[in-house]
Amino acid sequence: MARTGRPRPASHPEAGSAALSPAERYAAARRRTAAERTELARFAEGFEFGLDPFQVEACEAVERGSGVLVAAPTGAGKTVVGEFAVHLALASGRKAFYTTPIKALSNQKYADLARRHGADNVGLLTGDTSVNGDAPVVVMTTEVLRNMLYAGSRALDGLGYVVMDEVHYLADRFRGPVWEEVIIHLPDDVQLVSLSATVSNAEEFGDWLTMVRGDTQVVVSERRPVPLWQHVLIRGDLLDLYAGQVDPTDPGPNPPINPEITHLLRREDRIDGPHRGRRGPGDRGFRGRGHGPSNALGGNRPTPRFAVVDVLEQAELLPAIFFIFSRAGCEGAVSQCLAAGLRLTSPAHEAEIRRVVEERCASIPPEDLEVLGYWAFTEALARGIAAHHAGMLPVFKETVEHLFARGLVRVVFATETLALGINMPARSVVLEKLVKWDGSNHVDMTPGEYTQLTGRAGRRGIDVDGHAVVVAHPGLDPVALAGLASKRLYPLKSSFRPTYNMAVNLVAQVGRDRAREVLETSFAQFQADRGVVGLARQAQAHTEALDGYAKAMSCHLGDFSGYAAIRRAITARERTIAKESSAARRADVVRSLEGLRVGDVIEVPWGRRGAHAVVLDPGTAGGFDGPRPTVLTTDRQVRRLAVADVGTGVTTVGHLRVPKGFNGRVAAARRDLAATLRDFVTDLPSTDGARRDGGRRARGRSGAREDATLDELRRTLRAHPCHQCPDREEHARWAERWERLRAEHDALVRRIEGRTGSIAKVFDRTCDVLLRLGYLSTAAEPAAEPAPDVDADPTASSDGDGSWPPRSVRAPATGRAGAGTRTVVTPEGRWLRRLYAENDLLLAECLRRGAWDELDAPGLAAAVSSLVYSARRDDREAEPGIPGGPAGTLGRALDETVRIWSELEDLEREHRLETLAPPDLGLVQSIHRWAAGRSLDAVLRGSELAAGDFVRWCKQVIDLLDQLAQAAPDPHVRQTAGRAVGALRRGVVSYSSL
Repeated sequence: MARTGRPRPASHPEAGSAALSPAERYAAARRRTAAERTELARFAEGFEFGLDPFQVEACEAVERGSGVLVAAPTGAGKTVVGEFAVHLALASGRKAFYTTPIKALSNQKYADLARRHGADNVGLLTGDTSVNGDAPVVVMTTEVLRNMLYAGSRALDGLGYVVMDEVHYLADRFRGPVWEEVIIHLPDDVQLVSLSATVSNAEEFGDWLTMVRGDTQVVVSERRPVPLWQHVLIRGDLLDLYAGQVDPTDPGPNPPINPEITHLLRREDRIDGPHRGRRGPGDRGFRGRGHGPSNALGGNRPTPRFAVVDVLEQAELLPAIFFIFSRAGCEGAVSQCLAAGLRLTSPAHEAEIRRVVEERCASIPPEDLEVLGYWAFTEALARGIAAHHAGMLPVFKETVEHLFARGLVRVVFATETLALGINMPARSVVLEKLVKWDGSNHVDMTPGEYTQLTGRAGRRGIDVDGHAVVVAHPGLDPVALAGLASKRLYPLKSSFRPTYNMAVNLVAQVGRDRAREVLETSFAQFQADRGVVGLARQAQAHTEALDGYAKAMSCHLGDFSGYAAIRRAITARERTIAKESSAARRADVVRSLEGLRVGDVIEVPWGRRGAHAVVLDPGTAGGFDGPRPTVLTTDRQVRRLAVADVGTGVTTVGHLRVPKGFNGRVAAARRDLAATLRDFVTDLPSTDGARRDGGRRARGRSGAREDATLDELRRTLRAHPCHQCPDREEHARWAERWERLRAEHDALVRRIEGRTGSIAKVFDRTCDVLLRLGYLSTAAEPAAEPAPDVDADPTASSDGDGSWPPRSVRAPATGRAGAGTRTVVTPEGRWLRRLYAENDLLLAECLRRGAWDELDAPGLAAAVSSLVYSARRDDREAEPGIPGGPAGTLGRALDETVRIWSELEDLEREHRLETLAPPDLGLVQSIHRWAAGRSLDAVLRGSELAAGDFVRWCKQVIDLLDQLAQAAPDPHVRQTAGRAVGALRRGVVSYSSL
């Protein structure tokens, strides 16, 4: 239920203020008056509901001038704190940057802030979109801000606040390091407002922020503003997950499970008869009201998706987001609902939906509508049903988001990408499975992922409660589900690592020595060092204990540590000899099993007298364990022998004829052959046992052979002075303890050394690669040139005079490389500073070596795509098409690109660095066709590439081409890159919702 009215400060007196003294009432009134004059009070007047205590606490910290880290559940209203920072910036005449991890979230936040503060006051920078970039409030992706910081952009002048939304994204392996770069390099006078999902180590993250940014207040809220109920849907019944006595808003650890769920999951028979005890949503044991086809489904068969939607509709739990971890699954679910005749909209709503869709998609060329599946998309929306995944055209996804936010679309089948930041709250969230594909394996969902997905359920100010529904499926464990639902926290771990671009930028700005110090302030090193603290304490305790052990083993006759070392050497040598003897004996046993034939009678050393058997199958030779023959014993048992079964080995004592076609499974056949075997054994001479014993003794003597090294060690031991000490064995016991602890201590020290300065060590290796390739060099004296000065556009590199390198980056800053030398950035390194890509070094090498100099605009776009694109597992083609063939201009350029990558991979392995991702040619043909002016149908025909994926990859290629148009060392390549950008930015690729 929505709350109204302005928030009261924490000091506001509650009911019962009449009991206060006159002085206390006067002081309270003064506090109320002061609070009403704050910017927070003026800001809160713009909300229909009062701010929650955690929002007030965080906003008050920001108004005091402190940095703040807010960790709260999805949908709790963290962004209010970020919006207050924007309010303060506008009120004080300073700038505010609002950063997000993805462009879609930046677009959405830009629209929100523009509505609140006016379009003139808000800008947007996302790499492919630039709107009013000089505005006092600019929304941007984190990469854009990072580029500004490295370029020393003038847009940073007057910056007072930076909001980092979804800051827990710094755990992302590929893009997370950018967040730490920004946090470390922001000017000290900028207030940082960090908004995070609820993480279990928020205090640790806050401590790091305090270390690198100054005073930072950590505000944690684990309370959802809208309570969330947990359900399992079985055979059309919607059952509460927890037993009746559990509070679903605070289940605690290991909550008891609803026994009816356990019972139904075990049953495999069909449910007959009418449902009993129907109750409403929120009641214990609530069941859906549906009596349709879903009620007749067996427990082991997942409920059809349309039936799930039908249950939710009848239970009044729509709108819903139905998470399916597959794009094809999302599209298939929409088709299934349409085929089932599901309709969730009224005629009036259908008409409004069609009007919105036509208006938003008007920019799509008519010839592309059929290719994009526009008509099926529109028909599904008209019925209130939609899919949402990364493979959709951006305008389609934005249309779905808009209609869902307005309540016109009632159910969205989505992949987990929707869970990141996009504001699409629902009444309920459905999870089809608790296992997802992580790119290489099917893995169980984590508590953090479960919380992130189900956090969409429950619309603040609209719903009294939210509902998380898991559809019963084979393998569902309700106890594991309860563990996911009851654990709201997960740790935030840094993914920071130095990159080549980062290295040249840091050396250029502060020098190599200072750069190492900067990197050692990263969150990654902070976490590693915190782990080292505990290890260091253990190491200190070990050192003290080792000193005590050394004193206890000291001997007045001589150096007992040396004596103990000789004893250890003797023990080690004895073990070696024993191991060699054991290996020799095992080899003898294996040889005894080799060469057996069908019908051989063997003596096996079982028991005191041994046993006899006849070979039925000699087995297959080879392998460490040798053959494994199948035998029949005298007591009619068929056994398969292994080395471990035959002790010192078997001995062949004769031969029997095994009947042709003998079948060991036939009892009569076993009986007859065993009887023959017993008769044969009875006639054996008694000398065989003696021969066997003699063989054992011979083998025993060979295992106890003399060893010169061991004899010499024993003589040295007897000659040592400490050998005559009467307390020798007591000293020896302390010496053994000392040795065990020393080995443990050495291993601990190696772990500490591996963690201490680990980031700086990777940075040093990265710099060594750059030195080898010539992007950095050493010099006796630093070059005296002006400091870098790049204009406000973080991607703009040219000074407009056509010269190279531009004046703005001609100053190589320096750092120490060794005694008497400094590390400086070379001309090649200066333009590497402006190449921001995951494969930054490969991109730089291709430019430097002229691998792409002969390409035209479509060819250059295609070549660049090989460094950007990464195929999904199910999109990989065995032989990607290369326009012009392998021997053509593009083919040769791509071949050179791959060759350069191979050389760089060898170099990185040599320097113990994580290797570059190899070029992926899967997008080359599609990008080339599009840049050459071909239609969307021609581009997508015959490929598995979805339209949305194509547009997304196109925009990433455009981002990189934009950088080349400014930073490539060759003027011809710069011009070609500019033409390629224009060739790609057309049709559906050029569409922008802003």
